[in-house]
Amino acid sequence: MSVITAEHRRAYAADGFTVVRGLFEPAEIARYRDHFMALRGEGAFPGDLVGVDPRSNDPLKQYPRMIHMHRWDELSLRWLLDARLNTCLTALLGIEPFAVQTMLYFKPPGARGQAPHQDQYYLRVSPGTCIAAWLPLDDCDEANGCLQVVPGSHAWPLLCTEQADTSLSFTDVTVPIPPWTEVRAVTMRAGDVLFFHGQLVHGSQPNRTSDRFRRSLIGHYIQGDARQVATFYHPALRMDGTPLELAPSPDGGACGVWVEREGRPVIELSGTRAAGGRVSE
Repeated sequence: MSVITAEHRRAYAADGFTVVRGLFEPAEIARYRDHFMALRGEGAFPGDLVGVDPRSNDPLKQYPRMIHMHRWDELSLRWLLDARLNTCLTALLGIEPFAVQTMLYFKPPGARGQAPHQDQYYLRVSPGTCIAAWLPLDDCDEANGCLQVVPGSHAWPLLCTEQADTSLSFTDVTVPIPPWTEVRAVTMRAGDVLFFHGQLVHGSQPNRTSDRFRRSLIGHYIQGDARQVATFYHPALRMDGTPLELAPSPDGGACGVWVEREGRPVIELSGTRAAGGRVSE
């Protein structure tokens, strides 16, 4: 029986995200946490985009994120294809997904967050979109930098990016959020899973604690009828682990900017997004 209820489906359709509480057991969470901390302590691995520097004053250089671990780490691959995740994703999408990415964020005390963004801006899935499964390995709240989302923004088109404040964000791009929009902190316990739509605007604030990590294991998936995805996410996998051939998505494309029409703010597709980058949290 699916753990996805009518309320989960309603929330995902209306808000662009939903949380399934306690999907993973404490013993599993402890295993993942210990496993990835041990790996990070061993040094650099394929997919690391920045070097590992234990002596750096930047916590994110002491504990940089891991990307595409499933390509070389068996535990990561098993998690990405976990039957519980597949059941939830299929129930929310209406079709079994393809798996394209794993990520591990350590976010130690003092680490910067990430400015608001939309994952689909980077994955460029067509047709359809992507969906994320976000598993905290530590309890997360506003103090240690839980995810923050804009409910309903999954109904927006892709927004054009602008410069982010890199004193707060480890990435240098963001999307504009009008002052009248709600930004909601998603507090979670380790073992809960947040599922969210590829166009949902989301990000996080810095970890302002002195002694708490905010580690999270993330899988990115695409709709099972998709035919294109950005090259960085090839090869895609079926949920039984077999690879499949998809076409690379073209670079660039239209993006939206906020304008005022008849006294109301609306999004107008009048911009052009740059060639795709790499998705963050």
